[in-house]
Amino acid sequence: MEIILGKTAGFCFGVKTAVEEAKKQIEGKEEICCLGEIVHNKNVIKDLESAGIRFIENIEEAKGTVIIRAHGATKETYNKIKKMNLKIKDLTCPKVLKIHKIVEEYSKNGFFIILIGIKEHPETIATISFCGENSYILQEKDEIEQAIEIIRKSKINNILIVAQTTYNSKKFDDIVQILQNGLVDKNIVVQKTICNATEIRQKETIEISKQVDMMIIIGDKKSSNTGKLYDISKEYCKKEVWVENAEEFKLEQLNNVNKVGIMAGASTPKEDIEKLIIKVRNK
Repeated sequence: MEIILGKTAGFCFGVKTAVEEAKKQIEGKEEICCLGEIVHNKNVIKDLESAGIRFIENIEEAKGTVIIRAHGATKETYNKIKKMNLKIKDLTCPKVLKIHKIVEEYSKNGFFIILIGIKEHPETIATISFCGENSYILQEKDEIEQAIEIIRKSKINNILIVAQTTYNSKKFDDIVQILQNGLVDKNIVVQKTICNATEIRQKETIEISKQVDMMIIIGDKKSSNTGKLYDISKEYCKKEVWVENAEEFKLEQLNNVNKVGIMAGASTPKEDIEKLIIKVRNK
């Protein structure tokens, strides 16, 4: 069985840093908690819980030191942490923090902010809180008309368009083009804030998908960037599967397959990828 493994598969810089720093926080801390899953991966969460980190969904449950996960937190959450006199370890991905600063600055200068991203994703929820009242989350192409209508009602002439860091690159470009065509009388500033690592990973997935009989995407089902890789593989490969771990993959799926491509999301540990490779090779 020939296997092509993506060179960019696995932890990105932001995730790797967040996980490593979280482990360091455990040492010498009486009470440490993380607001939400630090990354979208069950094995990573399980390991950190075993080491002593308590994961919470509500800041009201926090005590001691609070870790802000890689996806970031809302402006309101930061204010709440200060009021509660809690210690904070901010492990938000630097590229996400950069977007927060960009949108906050443009908002103060009177821009209407269009954030292209998945509405329910924690990163998007965090970012929109820094965008001010004149803002809109645009997830799909069929929402563009509504977005344009809202912008026109606002009577704001300056528009900033940004993206969730893990959004589909091609889809972003397509949406921006339609917005520009529909708002030709407006001053539109586009900042393609999709992470470089995300773009490279997506491009590599396209290239691998074209070469193989089957694509295996490995990563948590909550992972937005992993989902994008799966969607891409469906466009360019006849057979594809998305699994969270090696155990979930069924060997019978390799029937009539000679060449397999493997790509992993940005929150998938190296160990999970290696286990999958071993399983496929031993078929």
